[in-house]
Amino acid sequence: MDTREQHLIRLLGLTTRSLTHLSAAMTEMSFELMRSEDDAARQAGRRMIDHLAAISAGLDEHWQVLGDFGGGPPEEPVEGLVEVELQPVDEGGSG
Repeated sequence: MDTREQHLIRLLGLTTRSLTHLSAAMTEMSFELMRSEDDAARQAGRRMIDHLAAISAGLDEHWQVLGDFGGGPPEEPVEGLVEVELQPVDEGGSG
């Protein structure tokens, strides 16, 4: 496999990884919607989960094809996702 093909495989892997992370974030937000007291928001969350399940299946295919094309399993991500929780800022502060 030449350098150009290797770069293309790497690019496709990075793109697929980004889409996988985006899908995971949207899934998390959809579950948050499903906790809403608003019925329309809960229904929207359920519909989005269904759509994201189909997208996830497609991404699984991408990973399989990348692994097959590259002659092995795709490269694992170097860093994982980090969840952060923002705390309110005390605006009265002393100065």
